[in-house]
Amino acid sequence: MKLLAASVGLLLGLAAAEGTGNHPDWPRWCGKSYLPQFPSFDPGGQTLEPAVLPGGPALDVRLKPRYSIYLESESRAEFVVHADISKWRGQPWPDLDTPDRAPALHFEISLASGGGALVTDKLVVGSKSNVFAFSLARVQPSLSPYKVTLVGTSQDGSSNVTATTELFLLPEKMTGSVTRLDNLNGGMLFRSRATGGKFESFMPYGFYASCDNFLCDRDNLSKIKAYRDLGFNSMVSLTTIFDSRPAYEHLDKLDLRFMYDLRSYYKNLTAVRQQVSAIKDFDAIYSYWGSDEPDGHQDPFNLVVEARDAIRNIDPYHPVSVTLNCQNYYFKEYSAGADFIMEDAYPIGINSTFSKWSTPCSPSYGDCGCDNCQGGVQDVARRLDHLAQYEIWLGLWPKTKAHNPQSFHGEGYWSRDPTEGEAVAMSALALNHGAKAIASWVWPTSPALAQVHGRFARAVANEPVRSMVTERRANRVRVEGAESVDVAYWTVEDGQQVLVTVVNGGPEPVNGLVTVPLPAPVVPWTKDSVIWGNGTWTLGDDKVQLAGVAAMSTNMVLLRAGGDWHEI
Repeated sequence: MKLLAASVGLLLGLAAAEGTGNHPDWPRWCGKSYLPQFPSFDPGGQTLEPAVLPGGPALDVRLKPRYSIYLESESRAEFVVHADISKWRGQPWPDLDTPDRAPALHFEISLASGGGALVTDKLVVGSKSNVFAFSLARVQPSLSPYKVTLVGTSQDGSSNVTATTELFLLPEKMTGSVTRLDNLNGGMLFRSRATGGKFESFMPYGFYASCDNFLCDRDNLSKIKAYRDLGFNSMVSLTTIFDSRPAYEHLDKLDLRFMYDLRSYYKNLTAVRQQVSAIKDFDAIYSYWGSDEPDGHQDPFNLVVEARDAIRNIDPYHPVSVTLNCQNYYFKEYSAGADFIMEDAYPIGINSTFSKWSTPCSPSYGDCGCDNCQGGVQDVARRLDHLAQYEIWLGLWPKTKAHNPQSFHGEGYWSRDPTEGEAVAMSALALNHGAKAIASWVWPTSPALAQVHGRFARAVANEPVRSMVTERRANRVRVEGAESVDVAYWTVEDGQQVLVTVVNGGPEPVNGLVTVPLPAPVVPWTKDSVIWGNGTWTLGDDKVQLAGVAAMSTNMVLLRAGGDWHEI
């Protein structure tokens, strides 16, 4: 985390001749110099909108297995296929300027190794998130991925497209947990003895858990239980299995799930392999923390990929995360080794224009603790939006995202802790903008932040909210005339429930009503429950209105079809 790295940034920068970007022999963070004796320059590595294709739009066909891994015990699987009309990339296809006239895409999906088609079907050009089921009967379990090819054509055979992906069908895991990622909606699914051996939706909500004053203390077992009892369901454990085996065994006992920390070892693949081999069969492990801020440190690009591959070769049953700190520095290269991406925009209490190093901060200079941030909770939403935009521009399949909320101050960057309202707002904004996990830096934190995060974790990381957020995509709603108000809603598959979140990230209350248009059910919406907040909701058949929106506040309500106008 930046909290630890910044204090040694000068030494790291002077030794970073192998780093990426421009002037690698100078002290830099996110590719930018930050000391007064070094000038401003273009750091390089920005992800920008691609050039428009000169010949007009093209058909950009992409596919992924629905889940990152399947197991031998499963008989069915799914592919997700996008058939986007893109102005930036793709393959020629007739009538894309008038999509309604474009011929349908007839296609087959097969293993590159042969064996016949797994899927034979067609889809509408310009459609996204098409799901096609298939049988796994002809696919043998393997620790290596299968190469998969989609071959498509127009009905008259005059136009053709191809796309490729990989499919993991792993041997059944007899010990420990399994986690997989949903390539359709971005959430996590977790399986262990505690879930009865069945996959269930999982929204990690917890903290990075320190060794000192927590996991490595003599009374660590009671402290771990107290942490769990606050409402947290997970942690990023900052101690090794070799130093703290009893603590990890206690996490198993409590079903308190953990991301295992490899950030200090990821440049030493021998150490990575030793630790993965020792931890991989625990019941409570859900992922690995593969690398921390490699973009900020300007690490060589190959390191994150090599670490991920070393982990996967021993344990393909748990995904690997990478934390990105920079707003826009070689995103493609540093995210390449991530199965899912964590971002750690820490915007509270910063001076966003002038740093502790006595230098200004800009897109080409300086380090103010939150890269290219403005210094408010909305920086969290902007950061997640930027990462999603880079994936679109680069033509990458969107990866699962996680947010690391700020729960600390100090180091000359952050003058204060977040308030309780800011803490909840940052987590809620992250969920509104696509995050599927929350891991706050760092535990122990202040009693106030511990309590409020625990209460919010209980509210959102348990049913019914958990499955709605993890198994569906957020629908964003723009509120006219209220720039500080951020709104999103989620619906269940049958459309009979909707979860609405309204975040006011501004320092002033909202005058009047916040109106959120909703998809109209067969019968009007009515209240199921208020999940969070003190506002007053008024419901109708096609909208919900919220009054009493306080400054820096979060309101969440769960609605279901059936009922009349009323206040709740």
